[in-house]
Amino acid sequence: MSHFHAVAWLDHTEAHVMHIAKDDVEKFTARASDRHPHLHHKRGSIGPGNRAGDAAYFDAVVKLLGDAQEVLIVGPGSAKLELIKHIHKHHAGLVGRVLGVESVDHPTDAQVVAHARSYFAAKDQMLGKGGLER
Repeated sequence: MSHFHAVAWLDHTEAHVMHIAKDDVEKFTARASDRHPHLHHKRGSIGPGNRAGDAAYFDAVVKLLGDAQEVLIVGPGSAKLELIKHIHKHHAGLVGRVLGVESVDHPTDAQVVAHARSYFAAKDQMLGKGGLER
């Protein structure tokens, strides 16, 4: 995991992390320990009504991001935002490397990689950098 760019697609049950180079992609997967993320508390119980995010799952996603210098986080629901909150609270060193958070539905890994390549290329072009050659 020594690529400069990484993208993580995640929902509440599974994360696909891909490290991207010009001619190479390394793919990794993490799964949440709680396979039933949409269960709610019973009526009348104390609490917000939804289960809290799985900290071990988010830590596994962060570990898979490794030493990537630029990270894009995507996904269909709120898991990506919960991951960002987890990063801010527990992994402050990663905060500055996360360049964007975007909503995407359920694309294939190849579509996620294509989206990330486009995202990083546009960002690098705006900043006058060389792009995925790193």
